[in-house]
Amino acid sequence: MADPAAAPPERQPVWFLALFALASAGGAVAYVPLLTVLLPQRIADLQGSEDVAALAQVTFLGAVMASLANIAVGILSDRSRTRRPWIIAGLIASNLTLLAVGEATSVSDIIVLVMVWQVALNLMLSPLMAWAGDCFPDAQKGVLGGALALAPALGAVAGSLVTFAGLVDPAVRLGFVALLVSAMVLPAVLFGKGRVRPGLMIPAPRPAHPLPFRQRVVVRMWAARLLVQVAEGGMFAFLLYWLRSLAPDYPENGAANIFSFVLICAVPLSLVLGRWSDRHRRPILPLVAAAVLCACGMLVMAAAATLTLAIAGYVLFAIAAAIFLSLHSGQTLRVLPAPQNRARDLGVFNLTNTVPGMVMPWLTVLLVPRFGYDALFVLFAALSLASAVLLAGFMRRP
Repeated sequence: MADPAAAPPERQPVWFLALFALASAGGAVAYVPLLTVLLPQRIADLQGSEDVAALAQVTFLGAVMASLANIAVGILSDRSRTRRPWIIAGLIASNLTLLAVGEATSVSDIIVLVMVWQVALNLMLSPLMAWAGDCFPDAQKGVLGGALALAPALGAVAGSLVTFAGLVDPAVRLGFVALLVSAMVLPAVLFGKGRVRPGLMIPAPRPAHPLPFRQRVVVRMWAARLLVQVAEGGMFAFLLYWLRSLAPDYPENGAANIFSFVLICAVPLSLVLGRWSDRHRRPILPLVAAAVLCACGMLVMAAAATLTLAIAGYVLFAIAAAIFLSLHSGQTLRVLPAPQNRARDLGVFNLTNTVPGMVMPWLTVLLVPRFGYDALFVLFAALSLASAVLLAGFMRRP
């Protein structure tokens, strides 16, 4: 009888791809509304005004906890060789902590709760992304990455829903978010039993050379994502404040609506480009193009003197960044060298998501008061171009 692990991994059906994309989107819904809209507004309510320093402190400490938790949980789920129980435990814990954030009465309380919430959230997110590597073969990595663009899009839609005037009472916004997350994550977990492909779980031997080509690719992929994430992370927490620097009365739901618009636009584009990269076996080319467009959008934002031009530049940047990050997530699963350490290695890649959250708030506080947002955006453009150069170096290699 043939060894199933020796056969080419079977493709996943469309229904499971859709459910996994929905679950990944549930992870984004868990944090996007809180970190982009609800947390800044909650701090402003407690402090009596917008407090960039307090927001920076919360963001930094939360990112530290997220970084450590993602790697630690990844190691545990690798050793247990199971993902679904970890996902369910993280879902329950993160929802409970999210509700507690709404009861905080001081910035100090918020800091502690956000740190605990980040640990609980990564208890869900770390095994969830590793599960994708366990289930989806390389032939579907491009379209998987495209489907993952649904995550930030639905996260932004959730941000718009919970802040839309009169739609959700402010007192129950966090509870509404927790309900949405549960409804999106549970279907994949409940119906996804038995979807792991044995051929994707074969342990890899130690490399004969100190730094083989695949590992050099991993290093470049990590660095390229970090550079784009620095730019994206800088805008993630401070978009509302930047827009209000141009238009002081700009509404909080306006920022959420922009997030929703650009990320929804990115979904079909990411799916098309991901499918194209699978068919033509050019997984890196769309990433290079998206990084270049990120730089173009940032330069438009730096030059913008009006709210309309500023939003146009942000739209270009945000669509390109969403495409880059979603497709990059799929291709990361392709290049990771050791299936037996998949969740741990993804935890290391997750540092590209969390390290910018540690650095950018403080860099923003240092640069913006002295040089303005324009200088920050020029820096971000340069980093995006550097990302494109890193990826172009192995664009035509297998």
